[in-house]
This record gives sequence, structure tokens and C-alpha cells, in this order.
Amino acid sequence: MKNNAPAFKFNDDDSIPIGYKHITCHMIFDIKMVGLVRKARFVAGGHLTDPPVDSVYSSVVSRDSVRILFTIAALNDLEVIGADVQNAYINAPTKEKVYATAGPEFGSNQGRPVLIVRSLYGLKSSGARWRDHFAAILRDTGFKSSLADPDV
Repeated sequence: MKNNAPAFKFNDDDSIPIGYKHITCHMIFDIKMVGLVRKARFVAGGHLTDPPVDSVYSSVVSRDSVRILFTIAALNDLEVIGADVQNAYINAPTKEKVYATAGPEFGSNQGRPVLIVRSLYGLKSSGARWRDHFAAILRDTGFKSSLADPDV
């Protein structure tokens, strides 16, 4: 749970404020057949939360835009690379206040209420929060969005 620790904040008084939603969380374990890599993911029970007030829509680059970019790369003999962001959702902060009870993976903090401060897999707004966070990083780095497709 070391890499998930920044996603939670413990209350000093071990209580959940009145009016806030309380959900359950659990671990998902998987074995990837390529290289037999073991993976674990901490997942929130987002189905128990109310829909957020802002949009949960997370856009995706269009197929035509990808084809155009590959064509430009091929015509200009450019190298095309891809990347995978480990624990992507945990990098993005949440806007909602959602509480969970710490499970056995939290060690001595088991049973204490925790505020979820980062997007977790399973929360309804996590995809949109991650997309907004990543777009802001790209803008801060100097990239500009295409007018035809904002995800390019």
C-alpha cells in the first residue's frame, strides 16, 4: 500500500463528517500472462456514490486523428513512441469528498475512516479527473490542443 498512501488522508478524530458518502474499497489481484507479472489494484466501490455535479465524461482521441498522426510520422520519417502511466488515476486529485473504511491492507490503521483525496479506479469521476490532470500537465509543458480534436 506504499504507492497508494498519497491517495488517502486519515481523520484525527476517526469520524466521518455528517453528510458525506461512505463507500467500501477492495483489492483486485491479477496475473498478466505476458512475463507472468503479478499486479494488484486498490479499487473503490464507486457504484455506491451519487453522480458528481460536474461531468464524468472523459474524451478520447478519434480514430481519424490517430491515422492522420501516423501518416504525418511516416511521411516525415518520425519515430512513434507510446507510454503507459503506472497507477494513472492516483496522480489526479479528486473534487468530491468520499470516505472509506481502511481495510487490512492499511496495517495498524485498519478500521479507521479515510478521506479519498486522489482518483481511484472505481470512482465515477476518476477518468475525467485523470484526463483533466494530464491535459493540464501537457499545457504547462508548452503543448497546445488541436482545434479539430482537443485530445491531440
